[in-house]
Amino acid sequence: MESRLNYFGNAVAGKVMKHLNSANKVVADSTLPVATQELVKIRASQINGCGFCTDMHTKDAIAGGETQQRLNLVAVWREAKVFTDSERAALELTEQGTRTADAAGGVSDEVWTNAAKHFDEDQLAALISQIAIINAYNRINVINQQPAGDYKPGMFG
Repeated sequence: MESRLNYFGNAVAGKVMKHLNSANKVVADSTLPVATQELVKIRASQINGCGFCTDMHTKDAIAGGETQQRLNLVAVWREAKVFTDSERAALELTEQGTRTADAAGGVSDEVWTNAAKHFDEDQLAALISQIAIINAYNRINVINQQPAGDYKPGMFG
């Protein structure tokens, strides 16, 4: 599989990525737990069919100490016993925030209230931002048909 264009080598794309990466750095530096950040990125990437991001974030999660068992179960998190209540709340918010076209009402009040039980206001802001940012990355890579499998942790910085 070849990408449709060399997105990472394009000047316009480079400017866009600079801003997305800066926004992502704000979230990375927030108090939202790193494990939660990675789970959110993985789940949104799975939903969006973004192989490039799924490859990247599972490898980054492993490099950060995440277990293979938990990574294997992200797609079926509702049935898995290995996630905390706060991670479950984040995963549900991620699913509803990613699948906005599938639900006329967007994110339900129930899902929001549950997330707000587990995260403070700054963490909620980071969580919302993480969901939006990973969905943007996913769309870029899916539209461009960015191939997956070659990512090595830390290769982008």
